[in-house]
Amino acid sequence: MTRKTPVFPGPRTARGAVLAVLLSNADQAGAEPLRGRVTLAAIVRALKRKYHWPIETTSFPSNTADGRASWATVYSLPPDVIAAAMDERARDWLKAAS
Repeated sequence: MTRKTPVFPGPRTARGAVLAVLLSNADQAGAEPLRGRVTLAAIVRALKRKYHWPIETTSFPSNTADGRASWATVYSLPPDVIAAAMDERARDWLKAAS
């Protein structure tokens, strides 16, 4: 299977905001639903499927503030993907996103 070139979403969209965090090499952890309708997981799924970003997902057991057991999920991009994106047009795209 050939690997498709990642596509940048609109810089001022929820997908763009999440991608900007991932390109900063910071892990993106769970968040409240964006605009009350879209979850972080749904945005990451769209970035993977529609925009072809190879986002890595890591889940691990965690405890909630009230002591219940839960799962935490962390999203990240591989360093080589970030470096390649920065060599392409990511720097200009990130300026437009901020």
